Amino acid sequence: MKNISSVLLISALALNQSCTTMKKTDIQQEAPVTDPSLSSNPFMKKSKLQYEAPEFDKIKNEHFKPAFDFGLKQHDAEILKIANNPEAPTFENTIVALEKSGEVLKRATIVFSNLTSANTNPTLQALDEEYAPVFAAHSDKMYLNENLYKRIKAIKEDGLDAESKKLVQYYKQNFEIAGANLSAADKEKLKQINQELASLSTQYANKLLEARKQGGVFFSDAKELDGLSADEIEAAATDAKTAGQPGKYLLALQNTTQQPLLQNLKNRATREKLFKASWLRAEKGDGNDTRETIEKLAKLRLKKAQILGKKSFAEWKLQDQMAKTPEAATKLMNQIATPAVETARREAKDIQDLIDQQKGGFKVEPWDWNFYAEQVRKAKYDLDENQIKPYFEVTTVLEKGVFYAAEKFYGLTFKKRTDLPVYHPDVVTYEVFDHDGKSIAIYYLDFYTRDSKNGGAWMSNFVEQSYLLGTKPVIVNCYNYQKPAPGKPSLISYDDVSTMFHEFGHSIHGMFASQKYPSLSGTSVPRDFVEFPSQINEHWALDPVVLKNYAIHYETKQPIPQTLVEKIKKAATFNQGYMTTELVSAAALDMDWHTVTNESQLIPVLDFEKQSLSNHGFTLATVPPRYHTPYFAHIWGGGYSAGYYAYLWSETLDNDAWEWIKNNGGLTRENGDRFRKYILSVGNSVDLNQAFRDFTGHDPDIKPLLRNRGFIK
Repeated sequence: MKNISSVLLISALALNQSCTTMKKTDIQQEAPVTDPSLSSNPFMKKSKLQYEAPEFDKIKNEHFKPAFDFGLKQHDAEILKIANNPEAPTFENTIVALEKSGEVLKRATIVFSNLTSANTNPTLQALDEEYAPVFAAHSDKMYLNENLYKRIKAIKEDGLDAESKKLVQYYKQNFEIAGANLSAADKEKLKQINQELASLSTQYANKLLEARKQGGVFFSDAKELDGLSADEIEAAATDAKTAGQPGKYLLALQNTTQQPLLQNLKNRATREKLFKASWLRAEKGDGNDTRETIEKLAKLRLKKAQILGKKSFAEWKLQDQMAKTPEAATKLMNQIATPAVETARREAKDIQDLIDQQKGGFKVEPWDWNFYAEQVRKAKYDLDENQIKPYFEVTTVLEKGVFYAAEKFYGLTFKKRTDLPVYHPDVVTYEVFDHDGKSIAIYYLDFYTRDSKNGGAWMSNFVEQSYLLGTKPVIVNCYNYQKPAPGKPSLISYDDVSTMFHEFGHSIHGMFASQKYPSLSGTSVPRDFVEFPSQINEHWALDPVVLKNYAIHYETKQPIPQTLVEKIKKAATFNQGYMTTELVSAAALDMDWHTVTNESQLIPVLDFEKQSLSNHGFTLATVPPRYHTPYFAHIWGGGYSAGYYAYLWSETLDNDAWEWIKNNGGLTRENGDRFRKYILSVGNSVDLNQAFRDFTGHDPDIKPLLRNRGFIK
């Protein structure tokens, strides 16, 4: 996923920037910092590292608070100066001035946001809770400033180039969506709500991080872990020792409902214990229980939408998205849900038949699905996940798979860097070079799970590209792969491989950005478009040329045999009913939480979820949603509220565009250059529906998605 910062200030600071050459006349000159107490603070000036990469060797916890305070004061002054400028409003003295404002605060909040996601600590968590409402109030000062809004409305678009016109329209829309047209009384109500929402969202994220950490399951006997590899058991022992329980084995939780190890664990009681630990992690009635926080968030979001003149939060939220309305998003979900559930029911029967054949004597439960589905896959396709894992070593997948595909399709090359400071010892860094040999980006990777990191996988920027600001992209991908025991190879599943290709798709979107203005640059696109480039990139994982290059056995160094390749391809649509149902049920659940129009509809969390799933026909108990409401971090703490449908919307674009690529030669530089030209390099500077039509020659069609998931022929 594309990481949406919990720091609400970011939208107000116009943070999104992108890559390539810089015009020196456009580069902003920073005013010197005169306060001697701030002179050693690394956020007070641009980093001297390449592309202004963060100076992690200098950044300390104690630097954030003074940088925030200074930056807030500085940005307030800049906004007031722009809003109260006695000169007639122009594009330069209003819009461009806004794009250039808030540099100190921007630097500090970007690093802070990334660290609170990837390597947090109690000090940062406390700061996050303290400043979330402060940043929300600061954002409102800008978006609800009447003088500033009047200046923006007064700007004439005549004579502006296309990107500048788009930027004016972007600002007008954002101010209006934020409430610039409200009465003074309603603005005050909205400010209070925004501050409360910011605080609650941060509290939720902190609770959930601790709930995931505390939710891991300890086992006393290695026999309970029967089915795991020796390396996995050794890693579990190491994790338990680190957690203060030597002699035991710890299975830590991933952020999703289902846990990756469930497919291998032979002991049914162990599977049940792990699944229930996942499902119940944030509803134990303790300090990490998120339900009360969620109910408050839902009520406040509804109030916010109603103050802004909309019936529901989703109606307000989707105004600037490709879907435009909740109805359009729901229509797409329904088109996918019906065949997905029907397919999942057939898959459930296959699993139950296998259990009965083995005289299991029980009905399949959620904690059984992956274990028996893996056996069904072996029986149907003779494919064993443990048989293919040795071919997927993390660094090899990255360098000979992800990077290799990028070289073939786009002409990119990569050079490992060991001289740049990082925020954690696990982080590795590369420099990225374009097809002509010019350096275009710095790229960080953070592979392994730890207690200080949020669950899931994501892409973020430390620096984003902008010709106006003279910046190139500095990007990070974070994952939550299980760290191997010392001296052991880091072997990952094919799903993990697909995730690596996916997140790099976000990164390539940021690397190829080519905009003047930071607000329109790179991945600063509607949520239901941002997943499109990342999902397209997933397809290269199974491209025969790419797969043969990276799927190399870590011991024998032999490439994956063609027989296994064919099995992987044949199994590509296996279990798609289950996987699609768990995804679309989560998306429908998200939309239901945010399409309520009356507070009386907001019943207790677990009752609401049960009612929502039933109303949409998701009544197959063995297929729970990918995220249970109490730990649905995307929508309560991650910026995807009323937007989880975006994965399905983007996947419709992805499958249609992929069909075009396949039909036009596949992995060729010509196709890569075309995709870069029409999709990856345009940011949000053009009509994205038109950009899709320019690439494929037609409007999006859902049929390729349904075909690729095996729902239609």
